[in-house]
Amino acid sequence: MKIISGTLRGREIKGYTIDGTRPTMDRVKESMFAIIQNDIKDSVCLDLFAGTGNLGIEAISNGAKRCYFVDKNKIATKIIKENIEKFQIQDKCEVLNKDYMDALDYFKENRIKFNIVFLDPPYENHVITEIFKTLYRKKLLKRNAIVVCEYVDEEINCEYFDIQKSKNYGYRKVGIYIQKK
Repeated sequence: MKIISGTLRGREIKGYTIDGTRPTMDRVKESMFAIIQNDIKDSVCLDLFAGTGNLGIEAISNGAKRCYFVDKNKIATKIIKENIEKFQIQDKCEVLNKDYMDALDYFKENRIKFNIVFLDPPYENHVITEIFKTLYRKKLLKRNAIVVCEYVDEEINCEYFDIQKSKNYGYRKVGIYIQKK
């Protein structure tokens, strides 16, 4: 698994074999970032269910100002920290070993807001609608924020967001949502 674009392009990301993780395929990641590329520069990102940190590191590589990585798997957060150190981007990153809802509470308490959120939860969890509602209720998004979701067979109800693009990659789906004004 490699970083596909930006300043870190071609660098290898460690951790694609972590139990319980499912890294985003390169062609899916490339498509996601092609859609949001004009919104990344100087953004504050959240990589929720971060796994290896693949999406957040790609965002940093493409000019994001800061990225918060959240995963409840201690091995995953250890690997994310190792990747961040290897790429020398520690000043732009914060890694939280927390459950996603605890992390969202943490962001609310600390008044942290995001321009871009990457949501790639375990497919069987079906929590994306709940996360959309929580992001909105807790006012965790900056104006015109983008939420990028990867999922399978999940009915997403997001009354506070408009879908900008949706695409199928085999059995996987990617949705790019923008917060309504």
